[in-house]
Amino acid sequence: MFRSTYDVRSCLVLCALITLFAVPSQGEDQKTEPTNASEAAAKKAKQAADLNQKFAAWKATLSPEQQAWETVLEENLGGFYLPHYQRAKLQGEITAWDYVADDPQLPRVILIGDSVSRGYTVATRNALAGKANVHRAPANCGPTATALKQLDVWLGNGDWDVIHFNFGIHDRRTPPADYEARLETIVERLQKTGATLIWASTTPVPSDWKEGPSIKTAIEERNVIAARVMKKHGIEIDDLFTFITPQLAETQNPKDVHFNEQGYTQLGTQVAKSISEALKKHDSK
Repeated sequence: MFRSTYDVRSCLVLCALITLFAVPSQGEDQKTEPTNASEAAAKKAKQAADLNQKFAAWKATLSPEQQAWETVLEENLGGFYLPHYQRAKLQGEITAWDYVADDPQLPRVILIGDSVSRGYTVATRNALAGKANVHRAPANCGPTATALKQLDVWLGNGDWDVIHFNFGIHDRRTPPADYEARLETIVERLQKTGATLIWASTTPVPSDWKEGPSIKTAIEERNVIAARVMKKHGIEIDDLFTFITPQLAETQNPKDVHFNEQGYTQLGTQVAKSISEALKKHDSK
């Protein structure tokens, strides 16, 4: 009887201790949650500072060449993408913006484009492993207007063999004449690199996307404009729009311009195929 009473009391004490340490009081909850906008801003700033400090410590362990690349990313990824990238690297994840240590025996390729392009970068890199050094522009490249300002930064000092590029979704509201004129200027700049150029058509926008069905038509119109510019300059077209359209039900996120893992893998495989073909032509020059 004594032992039974002792066991019950021990259990009650243990439960009380678990409750005490595992469940904070209402007052403690209130202390951890911001009570106004200034506190929320201060908390956010502290989190950002902590992240930057941890990233700086990680960066300090890298080679000088990779540190230089990380600095370029810090200067160009912006307030949305940079924290995501920093957290990913601190967790040891593979990303589209990873530093590429070139194999001098392999050709150098760079992908330029928006978040869809970013999405298929790793798949492209994997598909071309041992065949090409696949780099990515240090940004979500956005519209043609941004490209006119940032192309020199994105291209860096690289001696590129192939440049695979796209601008479209972020130009959905750019006047058609301006879009065409900017593409002309971009092509002229890229041609100065001596690289083989590949234009990627813009992937489809669903008619039920948040911005309405008119955007679907706008993208299709810009693909026509871009094709006209590329044909004028003799630039190969990687028609991702036509390639992925029959597979949208399985590969594109619902009511979204972005793709699931299967979609990005398929796009990356197609991009790698177009680059491989371009490299053959480049080698024969």
